[in-house]
Amino acid sequence: MPLILPGNVASALGGAYEVANSCRFNDGDSAYMHKTPGSAGNRRKFTFSCWIKKGDIAPSDDTCLFSGNNSDDETRPDDIRIRTTGKLYVSFRNTNDGIVSTQRVLRDPSAWMNIVVAVDTEQGTAANRVKIYINGVQESNLEGDGSGSPTYPSEDHDCTGFGRDTKITVGARARNTPDKFFDGYMAEVCYIDGSQLAATSFGEFDEDSPTIWKPKDVSGLTFGTNGFYLDFEASDNLGNDANGGTDLTEVNLAATDQSTDTCTNNFATLNPLLLNSGLTFSEGNLNLVSSNANYRHAISTIAVQNGKWYAEFKAVSGFSSVDKSVGIYRTDNAYNPTNGLGNYTTGTTWSYGAHGDVRTNNGVSQTGVGTFTDGDIIAVAMDLDNNKLYFAKNNTWINSGDPESGATGTGSYAITSGDFYHFAVTSISSGGAALWSSNFGSPNYANSSDAADANGYGAFEYAPPSGYLSLCTKNLGSDGG
Repeated sequence: MPLILPGNVASALGGAYEVANSCRFNDGDSAYMHKTPGSAGNRRKFTFSCWIKKGDIAPSDDTCLFSGNNSDDETRPDDIRIRTTGKLYVSFRNTNDGIVSTQRVLRDPSAWMNIVVAVDTEQGTAANRVKIYINGVQESNLEGDGSGSPTYPSEDHDCTGFGRDTKITVGARARNTPDKFFDGYMAEVCYIDGSQLAATSFGEFDEDSPTIWKPKDVSGLTFGTNGFYLDFEASDNLGNDANGGTDLTEVNLAATDQSTDTCTNNFATLNPLLLNSGLTFSEGNLNLVSSNANYRHAISTIAVQNGKWYAEFKAVSGFSSVDKSVGIYRTDNAYNPTNGLGNYTTGTTWSYGAHGDVRTNNGVSQTGVGTFTDGDIIAVAMDLDNNKLYFAKNNTWINSGDPESGATGTGSYAITSGDFYHFAVTSISSGGAALWSSNFGSPNYANSSDAADANGYGAFEYAPPSGYLSLCTKNLGSDGG
């Protein structure tokens, strides 16, 4: 499968079309968008395209990207969804008129991917009636409902959900009581009513790096009677149709669900693939709660070996119990279960705990540095050019630290050179579960300042020290990471 946003994406995509915003859908909030067209569109031809970055990698139910209802009480609408198996599933289920599923599974929560589903039931060849593209490549290994061959709609089939004048939804299944909510990020959502388009209408391979699939400007496309284009650039109206049609109505979405984590600048999140029991991720894998009485940690999806990096972590609630900490993990410790997975006394390189201690691999390094509690924001600054680490509480650096002091390392903690490091949070439910909210540059909460780094990326409560960058692919490309 073609690569999406590799480490040197800034250089690879220099001067290319840029996507400014995405929308963060949290399935725990039952978040989605919907509208009911005033008249029917084309019930035989349509194309749906979106860019997604997954949140929940093991949902208890399918998660729906796009759906069309037959009637107000329809229980089995047409839909495009990702099954609990991770397979993309297109169903025309109101009258069992077709089910087409990929054999490929879509489970990566660290990268953006482009999904295109193009339908034309007037095609004489059954396999041409439903085409699925992942990252610009048409899927050829398709199946039906769980196994066997795909079932395509009959020739000249009129869809009973798609293309009608009944409710259509983005981010949920279009039932009278919506369900199967999507969890993760969406960007560049396009519904083309009346045309079966190829993936090349929505993206292209980079001419200098031909394995990279990237988005392109879709504003010149013909969207048809009931088509729409969601660019999510209006935080006060995330359902705005940038093509000029009727807006979608947002349900359980807020201005803080607008994100700058997009398919042209991929920000780090916490990584749910690290098999660490008792952790619950939410809000696009930025929030973390531990329900386990043992130490459990979560690391950033991006690790770095050089450069200067800044992140903030908000202690939201539950920090009256002291066994919660934030810091960095070496990659070998983070993924080695024999190294005390989640135990910060053996697995963390450095951590600053709510109890007021800073710890290293071998135990307490410094006590009495100041406790933190609910509402405090802990900043972590990694200087991997000089192998120094700094912590701050509410913009006051521990030990009167100076992250801009370079090799002098005023108030810093020494870290081993040459290693790859992740940002990390550690939690334990003893004394009550605690909620961390991570900010790698695209937070899920409102800041008072939204301070950017020197390259203009990120939105932080406090200004990053000079030379320190937010952890995103644009900065990896500029700094090397």
